[in-house]
Amino acid sequence: MIILASAVFYLVELTGPNNQPIDINPATVVSIRERRAGETHLQKGVRCVIHTSDGKFIAVLEDCDTVRRKLEGK
Repeated sequence: MIILASAVFYLVELTGPNNQPIDINPATVVSIRERRAGETHLQKGVRCVIHTSDGKFIAVLEDCDTVRRKLEGK
């Protein structure tokens, strides 16, 4: 007996602080939040911070409403 497993996933393209494209797997996103006023360690222009299941964070130029819509596939 042969069992085949297929993993289907898609990536969402967002924009990093240096205008570089960043591909994110929505299944790995734990939370998103707006940039806080006192976060001086983030580059200028960052509007949303995405936290992933591996403990990393990704800073992007898009606002969190746009990120949320893209992650939901809308």
